[in-house]
Amino acid sequence: MEERFLMRWPDRQRRCLGAALAALALFVSGCASVPGDTVAGHPATAEPGLGRSGPAQAPVVPSGPLSQIGTASMPGGPVASLAAPTDLWERIRRGLSMPDLDNELVRDHERWYLNRPDYIQRMTERSSRYLFHIVEEIERRNLPMELALLPFIESAFNPQAVSSARAAGMWQFMPATGASFDLKQNVFRDDRRDVLASTRAALDYLQQLHARFGDWHLALAAYNWGQGNVNRAITRNQRAGLPTGYADITMPAETRHYVPKLQAVKNIVARPQAFGATLPAIGNHPFFDTVTIERDMDVAVIARLAGISESDFRALNPSLKQPVVMAAGTPTVLLPWDNAVVFQQNLARHDGPLATWTAWVVPSTMSVAQAAGKLGMSESELRSVNNIPPRMQVRAGSSLLVHRTGARDRDVPEHVADNAMLSLQPDVVLRRTTVKARKGETLASLARRYKVPVSSVAEWNKLSAGASLKAGQSITLMLPQRAAVAKAGGTRKKAATRTARTQAKGKTATASSRKAAPARTRVAAGKP
Repeated sequence: MEERFLMRWPDRQRRCLGAALAALALFVSGCASVPGDTVAGHPATAEPGLGRSGPAQAPVVPSGPLSQIGTASMPGGPVASLAAPTDLWERIRRGLSMPDLDNELVRDHERWYLNRPDYIQRMTERSSRYLFHIVEEIERRNLPMELALLPFIESAFNPQAVSSARAAGMWQFMPATGASFDLKQNVFRDDRRDVLASTRAALDYLQQLHARFGDWHLALAAYNWGQGNVNRAITRNQRAGLPTGYADITMPAETRHYVPKLQAVKNIVARPQAFGATLPAIGNHPFFDTVTIERDMDVAVIARLAGISESDFRALNPSLKQPVVMAAGTPTVLLPWDNAVVFQQNLARHDGPLATWTAWVVPSTMSVAQAAGKLGMSESELRSVNNIPPRMQVRAGSSLLVHRTGARDRDVPEHVADNAMLSLQPDVVLRRTTVKARKGETLASLARRYKVPVSSVAEWNKLSAGASLKAGQSITLMLPQRAAVAKAGGTRKKAATRTARTQAKGKTATASSRKAAPARTRVAAGKP
């Protein structure tokens, strides 16, 4: 009966009730609430080594700053009286369950973080957008809560972070690893930066690694170094009769420091007072809500209807690379909790166009100027919006972001939204070249010999495509510069060969004359 009753509730109220029940469970466990402290901001410090016609209705915009809107308290009268943790840090502390690592490397990283309170402040404030969702997912999977702190080590909770090895996102997925966990990566989006998708993939991967190695420290080492490398290090120790724990295997310096860094952050979060540290308060409630997008929509339109800035929208939806959200590939977006309601209200009243951009699949290889002419766009705009460098052509099958006009006024299909690619090749520079026809050659056979269209050869020479040629007849061709250079190189090579033969003949003649007059040669050689 309870399930039938709850199914009548709206999605948001069911989620709120779920959070309240989780809070009740924590309260029953007998643990006390310890709210976190706030600390003033400092200059940022980066740790070394470490995305229809008609007038539109005016949107409803909530009052108050975004920070208050995004972290508004959840509804539900009786829930407010429960003595559950209001601070997310306390909820994290209650779930810490990995064995502690205690060595000098941990002490070194504790000192590093404590000497940079500005860095702690910066990354913890950034984490406030995403941490509640990660904690929820970890609890749902019954995993150790230390994993919620891992993005502090990987990216300082920056979903736009990219490493020198091309790992990207909050959880720092390499391209191949991300693809193996169904994180789409194309010219329109990169799911390695997506908050929900990358968190799902990271926890799947960590669970997989723990199942393989049976130890969380080894699983973390494999997350950083690769499971194949950790497996080989364990095998080497086994063959040598040595222990095979995390502290025993040989690994690179980065991996050797990886778990101690996480342990240092864990220690500071678990006992901030003992370290003289303060953590900004993060409420134990959702920061964002998930909203379904049924049609392609410009980012600017979504932000305006939600009453937030485009930068705030992209902070929650960092996987998006373009100014449009393609519903077939990204059917949901994240919005600050209360702004999600505002968005839905304003969308229901909206009477204008939703998207001004769509995707166009290039039918044949062409220059950017040719593509721009077909699309009614300027070449500079087409290059800019699609990030096409100068002196490059666009290959057939590439997907370009273009204006929605006429026949192209439609949403992007799923196969394009999920698999869009941009393939480029250098512009072909043609050079006018004159060649000689062979005996019995036709215009068609000459065109085949030089791999150019016979129609083009006919046009260049004002001849019919089926014309027969006289031996030695001069024919004008427009050949790629490399081929023309190669042809000229062949001519130079022949000339060099003729010169070499002439020089050789001259040397032979000189040698003969020297034999005829040996005395003169000896006298000449004896000159000072």
